Amino acid sequence: MNINLLKTGTTLLNALSNHSELIMQAYFTGNVNEAEYSPKVIQNLIDLKVLWRPDAEVQLRLRPSLRTLLEESLQDEHNRQIDANIGNLLATLTTQAEHYKESIANQRYHDAKAYLADLTEHVYTLTETLSTNVRLLWSRISNEFGYVGSVDAKIRENELAQGQVTDMLNQLSMFRFDELSQLAGSQRELRHLLVITLQSSFVTSTQELSLVQSKLIELLGRFREFQGRTRLLKGFMLHMEQQPDFQPSNYGALSDIPALFNVANPVIKQAAVDVNNVEHEFELVSLVGHIRTINRHWFSQEKTQSDAVRIEQETEVTLSDDKLKMAVEGYFCDVIESGQNMTALEYYQKNDLEFDPEAWIYQVIGAYHGLPDQDRQYLEIDPIGRPDDIFIGNFLITDIEIGLR
Repeated sequence: MNINLLKTGTTLLNALSNHSELIMQAYFTGNVNEAEYSPKVIQNLIDLKVLWRPDAEVQLRLRPSLRTLLEESLQDEHNRQIDANIGNLLATLTTQAEHYKESIANQRYHDAKAYLADLTEHVYTLTETLSTNVRLLWSRISNEFGYVGSVDAKIRENELAQGQVTDMLNQLSMFRFDELSQLAGSQRELRHLLVITLQSSFVTSTQELSLVQSKLIELLGRFREFQGRTRLLKGFMLHMEQQPDFQPSNYGALSDIPALFNVANPVIKQAAVDVNNVEHEFELVSLVGHIRTINRHWFSQEKTQSDAVRIEQETEVTLSDDKLKMAVEGYFCDVIESGQNMTALEYYQKNDLEFDPEAWIYQVIGAYHGLPDQDRQYLEIDPIGRPDDIFIGNFLITDIEIGLR
C-alpha cells in the first residue's frame, strides 16, 4: 500500500466533506464566487484538483471529473452527456489482455494479477458505460425532454438523441467477438471477461437501442405535429392582432360554398373485423371456436314426393384413438418398462413409424407437457439440438430424449 496516496486521498475526501456547500454551489451555478470564500480555502481546493480556471479571465469551475462523479451519483440527467467512445476502451482491453497473457507465459504472476485487475476494471467500466448511456436515453424519453421548454427545443434534443443512438450503434459494430475469443484463447478469466460479460452487455444494449430508436422516431412525429398546430394557432392570433375587427363571413348564405365547409356529417362505417388488432385476438378465437358447420340440402320446388324412409337397425360406432397419439403413449410405456433413456427418433426408426418426423417430435413434446403432474414427475425430458448459426439465443431442437427421473 502506498502511504502517500492514502494520505492524499484522505485529505481530498475531507476537503470535499468540509467544503460541500461550495462544491454544490459551483455544480449548480457553473462557477465559484471567490468573494464569498477565503483565498486559503480557494487555493487549497485548487491544489487538490477540485477547482480549476480554464482561462485567466474566467471564474473558477469544478473539474470535469468531479462534475461527472456528481452527475452519476445524483442521477442528474439534465447535464449528463452520452459517452460513445467505445473504440478506445476496446483497444485498451486488447492491450491489457496481451500484457496478461505475456506475463502468464513468462511466469510473472504478480504482474499478471495486476494486469487482470486493470482489465477487469476496464471491462466493467465499459459495460457500465453502455448501461448508463441507455438509461440516460430512456430517462430523456420518459419525460419527453421535459428539461427544455419549447417544442422546437424538444425537436432539437430528439434529433441529438437520434444521432447519439446512431453513434452508439456504430461503436457497437466495432465489437468482434471472434477476435476477442481468439485473443482470450484457453484463459478462463479472459474468456469470462472478453466473451461472456461483453457479449451479454452487447446483446442487451443493442436490443435496448433499437427500442429507443423507434420510440425517438415516434416522439419526433408527435413533436412535429405539435409544432404545426402551434404555428397555425400563432398565425391566427397574429391575424386577429392585425385585424381585430375581423368577422367571418356567413358561408351558408353563399351560392358557392368552400369545400372546407361543404362536408357532410360523418356516417357510421360498416362493421368489419380487424384481424391485425392483437387486442381482439381472444374474442376472434372465441367466436371462431363457436362456429358450427351446417349443411342443408336444397331440393327443387318441382319435387313434391319425398323418398321413402328406410328404418334399419343401428350399428355400433366406435371411435378409434389417433394413431399418432397411441404411438406416443407406446413410446412412453416402452421407456418406463425398459428403464433406459431413449430418444424420440430412435423409437421412430425402431418401429418404422410412418408419421412426419417433425410432427412426431412435436407430438412427443405436447404429450409430455399434457401429462398430469403426478405422472410427469416420473419422467424427464431433455431436448437435443444446437444453437442457431445466425440468430443468437435461438436453439434448434433436432430430437427429444425421454427417461426416468
